[in-house]
Amino acid sequence: MKLRRLAAAMGAVLYGLLACQSHAGAAEKPEELTVAKVPPFNPHRVFVADVAFSSMTDARVHVFDGDTKRFVGQIDAGFAPGFTISPDHKTGYVATTYFARGGHGARTDVVEIIDNTTLDVAGEIVIPAKHAQTVPTPYLTNLSEDGSRLYVSNITPSTSVTVIDTAAKKVVGEIDMDGCVLAYPSGNDRFSSLCESGKALTVKLDATGKEASRKLSDAFIDVDKDPAFINAVRDGNTYLFTTFNGNVRTADFSGDAPVFGASWSLLSDQERKAGWRPGGLQQTALHVKSHRLYVAMHKGADGSHKDPGTEIWVYDTQSKKRVARWDLAKQKIDPLLSIQVSTDDKPLFYGLTPTSDLVVLDATTGKRQHVEKQLGSTSTLLLNP
Repeated sequence: MKLRRLAAAMGAVLYGLLACQSHAGAAEKPEELTVAKVPPFNPHRVFVADVAFSSMTDARVHVFDGDTKRFVGQIDAGFAPGFTISPDHKTGYVATTYFARGGHGARTDVVEIIDNTTLDVAGEIVIPAKHAQTVPTPYLTNLSEDGSRLYVSNITPSTSVTVIDTAAKKVVGEIDMDGCVLAYPSGNDRFSSLCESGKALTVKLDATGKEASRKLSDAFIDVDKDPAFINAVRDGNTYLFTTFNGNVRTADFSGDAPVFGASWSLLSDQERKAGWRPGGLQQTALHVKSHRLYVAMHKGADGSHKDPGTEIWVYDTQSKKRVARWDLAKQKIDPLLSIQVSTDDKPLFYGLTPTSDLVVLDATTGKRQHVEKQLGSTSTLLLNP
């Protein structure tokens, strides 16, 4: 008898639920899911590579608009990705790794082609399963000047660079780099890599993307006394490398052999004695049109080169003199781990704090405009096309 009463009660409840659903369905239309288009490109859009070290199989790239101060969307990016953007801003390229069972199993490396109008994957290119899995840098995955060739750095631990034809969407070659790492493109037919000896190796490619020639330079970085950060900033085919001790050295990679400029210092003798030095993961940014070099600086000792900058020092690269000094704490801004600046005539300055806050400043005055809290979990790299 008790079982029959329980069954009858449950039936009444179920009937009531169905009746409510039927009534709600008659009154309301089902919600329709749509995919919104990304707003048209503007030069203040910034791409933030987010590699969560607690969950490295689930990286993503966050897209933020500095004008509207709004989060635009995100790109799923797999395991320890490299990321770059085409010269026309329409396409993103994610070089990444997937494992069949999440963190293990069969490995597949791919370059995913991203439609930047929707942030959807528009295609993929399978590449050799040796893509370098490291903290992101702009030179881990990079394009030739016209975007026709994509360079993906490999470490197994031997080093090489995979060359991809972006129009044909296929791998056209793999270049053995003799222990040198990363790819710093110049023009459409060559790139250079940094070697542990402080030298640069420049590889020239033929029309098919195969190696035509190579040239190893003399050492331009003293790796024992004053190592350089790998995240150089670029002005055409010339790269500005900043050292741990606060010196700048240029490298023109446009020819078969690099041409190196004279080293110059970011610091006065007094500032050097006080312990000021560059630091962070992406320590410098360059606004080419105004010849302004931005450097994240902190007070530290030998070995503090990964510490974030408490101040931003701004230099004129023509006169090699400091023209501004921004104390971040005065604007209640935490130290910055990575920095970037937009390329337009009214540039914005971007910075990432160790807690993944995205800071937006006026690049001319240093005045705070916006702080987007915790844009990701371990954001490490800022890209602005």
